[in-house]
Amino acid sequence: MSENTADGTSENITNGSRAVAALFSHGRLTAIPRKAARREQLLVHLKETLFEPGRQYTEREVNEALLTVHDDFPALRRYLITAGLLTRTRDGASYQRAA
Repeated sequence: MSENTADGTSENITNGSRAVAALFSHGRLTAIPRKAARREQLLVHLKETLFEPGRQYTEREVNEALLTVHDDFPALRRYLITAGLLTRTRDGASYQRAA
């Protein structure tokens, strides 16, 4: 579906982005979805909005970024790693957004 933005350009809005937007209230995630497909949409959104490609992050930086959207940042971090959206060095000292 396409919607016009304030400047008159057309912006593609998918059902997935609307589903993700519905999970947030006042910029905070209201709950981590239980359904795997919905959770995957959320995780992709978090990867793309919170983490820059090619940049290395410490665990503390990852935690702080995830804490801006939800208090259960350890669960979100675990889900991102398990889904292959963030990679972690073997010693856990460094994280990076997956390609």
